[in-house]
Amino acid sequence: MEARTRSALSAMRKILRVTELNSKALMRETGLTPSQLIFMQLLEEGSEHTAGHIAARMGITQATTTALIQKLEAQGMILRRKGESDRRQVWLSLTDAGRRVLAIAPDGAHARFHQQFSGLPEWEQLMLLSALERVAAMLGQEDIDAAAVLDSSARLIADPEPN
Repeated sequence: MEARTRSALSAMRKILRVTELNSKALMRETGLTPSQLIFMQLLEEGSEHTAGHIAARMGITQATTTALIQKLEAQGMILRRKGESDRRQVWLSLTDAGRRVLAIAPDGAHARFHQQFSGLPEWEQLMLLSALERVAAMLGQEDIDAAAVLDSSARLIADPEPN
């Protein structure tokens, strides 16, 4: 294996390791996965949001959204109510317990990445985005629908088992 290939694989392992450590720290501090935390942070931006709105903002499927909602509701972090004019519509809001958990949640890999990535010039952001998309394609993952969430516990999101 060439030195550059080893260096590239080592960099990817570092990203995976940071993601794993971030997920473990968040779970230890709050009992939440990174996906659950981001879901709640998006709810915090207003009084109520529809499940579809949050799903679209996170880039996740309706099935994944449903699993997140069920887990967060079971933990007492969010409230769900049916729409008054359209009973098929589901409105979500944070509970007081959810707000308390958000207040103690540590800044993780997402926040650090956002802060540093946002500070880069546009050309460099585009270059990094292109490189990351190319790596995903090289690994044969270009067709997988993935949310913008670094979460080493993705199985927990897709699998509706209780925690």
